[in-house]
Amino acid sequence: MDGASLRILYVLTDLIMPLAVGYLLHQRHLVSDSVINKVIRFNVICVYTTLSLLSFWVLPLSWSLLLVPFLGMLLVLLPGAIGYGLFARHIENLLNRGAFIASAMLANLGTLGGVCAFILYNEQGFAYSQIIGTMQNFLLCVVVFPLAQYYYMKHTSAIRKSSGSHNFREMFFSVNQLSLLGMTGGLILNANGITRPEILGHLFQYLVHIAAWIAMLPVGFLIDFRQVRRYAKNVRTLTFLRFVITPIIFTGLAYLIVSDPVLQGTLLILTFCPTAINAVLAAKIYKLNVDLAVSSFVITTAAYLFVIFPLLFMLLH
Repeated sequence: MDGASLRILYVLTDLIMPLAVGYLLHQRHLVSDSVINKVIRFNVICVYTTLSLLSFWVLPLSWSLLLVPFLGMLLVLLPGAIGYGLFARHIENLLNRGAFIASAMLANLGTLGGVCAFILYNEQGFAYSQIIGTMQNFLLCVVVFPLAQYYYMKHTSAIRKSSGSHNFREMFFSVNQLSLLGMTGGLILNANGITRPEILGHLFQYLVHIAAWIAMLPVGFLIDFRQVRRYAKNVRTLTFLRFVITPIIFTGLAYLIVSDPVLQGTLLILTFCPTAINAVLAAKIYKLNVDLAVSSFVITTAAYLFVIFPLLFMLLH
């Protein structure tokens, strides 16, 4: 059995197991909502910031790699724009619309995509996925969080009751964007030629697995299969967007403008990725429709883990 076949166990240990544990914790009332909220905030504020710092510290700064973050930005912005234009603008409830747009924009690139790219392409595939995922984390901070805040504020009529400067501060300068400081610090260290200590590289490897657990466990805690069934019809359009429209566009782009076969394969894995955990976290933090985001996450993730990725594994292995 080769390394890729052995690493496929990470799908179970880093992705499925924390989901199951979170779900059991909720069903048996072993953990309160307040504890889960603290775990979510710890993940967003501490873990994301640390991973951003460490990943940007060693991010290759060559001109040839400028294409990779550009594709990472497109993987967020284009599905979001298409999702809004075709589907979301017809949703009247603003909390539902905000959750839909977050679910359309955010794919599970860093956690699920990173583990799956690692399974097939080892460290190189994981590195590419992290560069692309880092761009999504950047857009999570500067686009998705402000959009989520906007739809919540618009729903509660807060925009009409407070000043423009106050709204601007809340939407773009909150503790949830702290990972931007990690990105900036990592780039400064990188640009100044300061070598990242080897021990921090080992720490990063451990943090990847820890971050997967910290990210997946709260989502498992939030899963309510009754609500998943309730919003399954609403998620059909998101499923079509995630598994048909986006892959058609980006598979063509990958093979037209990318020559590196590992990067091509990694992009193929990422372009099929399901709705991100961060869409659920954004909905939770900004009080949008969490059940719609969870429904999208559960349905698209199940399809990816049990149908899409096995097919990709056979195609690319």
